[in-house]
Amino acid sequence: MYKEHKNHLFLLLLATIFMSTSGALGKFIDLPTPVIIWFRSALAAVFLFMYCRYKKISITIKSFKDAPSIILSALLMGAHWLTYFHALKLSNVAIGMLSLFTFPVITALLEPVFTKSKFNPIHIVMALMVLLGIYILAPDFNFENTHFSGVLFGLLSALCYALRNLILKRHVAKYNGTTLMMQQVLIVSIILLPVMFTMDSTNIQTQYPYIILLGLVTTAIGHSMFIGSFRYFSVSTASIIGSAQPVFGIVIALLFLNEKPEMNTYLGGALILATVVIESVLAKKDNA
Repeated sequence: MYKEHKNHLFLLLLATIFMSTSGALGKFIDLPTPVIIWFRSALAAVFLFMYCRYKKISITIKSFKDAPSIILSALLMGAHWLTYFHALKLSNVAIGMLSLFTFPVITALLEPVFTKSKFNPIHIVMALMVLLGIYILAPDFNFENTHFSGVLFGLLSALCYALRNLILKRHVAKYNGTTLMMQQVLIVSIILLPVMFTMDSTNIQTQYPYIILLGLVTTAIGHSMFIGSFRYFSVSTASIIGSAQPVFGIVIALLFLNEKPEMNTYLGGALILATVVIESVLAKKDNA
């Protein structure tokens, strides 16, 4: 049991690293945000469809009753991506990712409403520790510039993300995580298809390598693994462990975008990582 838990935890942390590339890629790719999200969704749909066919995984919705919540979760995921990438464009990787990662607090507060799980004060404590780490990490916000707007869009993205994860939780026992992600990106790519005819995408020729990375590594692989982790962890546990994303994202931004962190980044990042370790130990005891 312990070995299985360790393997599941490793895959969840690997998914976290893959998803943390979204900050640097979202900031770097020189295209309108809806166009980026369409390419991200469409490419991920192609990759996941090929994988599902290879593994002979069904991608169909098994019950008509499941359709409304799956579609709603897809719309929330699309809204999460749009608002998150807009936050990155308005501010920087640190502010965009850190404001997004208030979602563990929102998740911990909402999970008892969406599931049969009891209210767990420990999750609130862990989430507040993450929030404190994010507060330390965040630079001073100037309300007269676009950074404040970036924070607001990041918070809206966090709400959409938390709701989407909680809605999907009810389906992970019946559907493969890859199937759920395939269904979602397909729906998002269909909904956003009109932007390809109304927005400028002529710069795509120079952006293909980064778009492919975003569609394959960040989205198709990272998000599928993260959804799959809901089978073994509560949404709150997965969300809090996934809160290491800002730390990884800031490091990636430093390496590739030369966005240099300050001392508060190290202090806040250390607190977030400490919270991840604590939550990992608690999750291991729950699964023992």
